[in-house]
Amino acid sequence: MSPVQISYFSDVLCVWAYAGHRRVEELVHQFGEQVTIETHYCSVFPDAHSKIEDKWATRDTYAGFNAHTLEVAKTFPHVTIHPDIWTSTRPRTSSSAHLWLKAVELIEDRDLPWLDRLSTRAAWAVREAFFKEARDISDWAVLGAIMTGLGADTQALRAVIEDSRAVTALAADYHLCHESGVTGSPTLRLNGGRQVLFGNVGYKLIEANVQELLRTHGKQDASWC
Repeated sequence: MSPVQISYFSDVLCVWAYAGHRRVEELVHQFGEQVTIETHYCSVFPDAHSKIEDKWATRDTYAGFNAHTLEVAKTFPHVTIHPDIWTSTRPRTSSSAHLWLKAVELIEDRDLPWLDRLSTRAAWAVREAFFKEARDISDWAVLGAIMTGLGADTQALRAVIEDSRAVTALAADYHLCHESGVTGSPTLRLNGGRQVLFGNVGYKLIEANVQELLRTHGKQDASWC
């Protein structure tokens, strides 16, 4: 039986994706080779400063968004949020981090299980660098330091960035988001896009969707019509 294909879209500056990453990990722990995760990035914070200054203009802008982020974190005890994010640390964009993460995908061993891949570990390290440590992950020096700490070949990473292969891969992700109708982070697409789980979706619901696809795999009883 072929595995259930899951397309996982997220933005590294999205607090819901930071908290929800554990659910994707648990999915892989539980189902193993029965699921295949395809990681993609969506552009929720292409210009973070304008987004916050516009949408939070009447709610104390950065201080208000800081309070909102800390409030969200209270419901997720498995994650840590630095008290100063969006106040002392204000990344300009998530695109820089996405670019480096696509570069990681280009140089890593893609035959490794999803949880063991450098790109999976790098994505989590980038999220923690911002949310837990309040580091500016739009700064290339910060991103380079994170990758060095993971043991990545930063020279190889810069090579695929400079020759535009990483830019091409990121553009493909953003185009896929547009073509697939992905509007937010995180989003899980299953069953060829027939099942879309967006936002703060509980693990049991995600699990139920995967179990149903495994149960009906190759059968024609998914629809009455």
